Amino acid sequence: MESFGQKVRKLRETKGLYLRQLAAILEIDQALLSKIERNERRAQRKQVEKIAQFFDVPQHELITSWLSDKVFYQIKDEEFAMDVLKEAEAKIKYGISE
Repeated sequence: MESFGQKVRKLRETKGLYLRQLAAILEIDQALLSKIERNERRAQRKQVEKIAQFFDVPQHELITSWLSDKVFYQIKDEEFAMDVLKEAEAKIKYGISE
């Protein structure tokens, strides 16, 4: 399973773009894009949306990958991570917010 950063790198390389070219399109520093691709930094939602639009990829696909990475890195070291996910799923399903 690919991380969001790996997907971005693959999309960029498939188009034959350099880091600096995609960074300019996203209006971010080349070093920041490099860190996003290496999963050392998280992209902002507006950047995810721009990437989807530029590469003509369904926004749902990239946002899902981006959000799942955020959740993963937040709870990956928790002993009860799977229980947390199950409870969160139930809250989403039944609209429980508090």
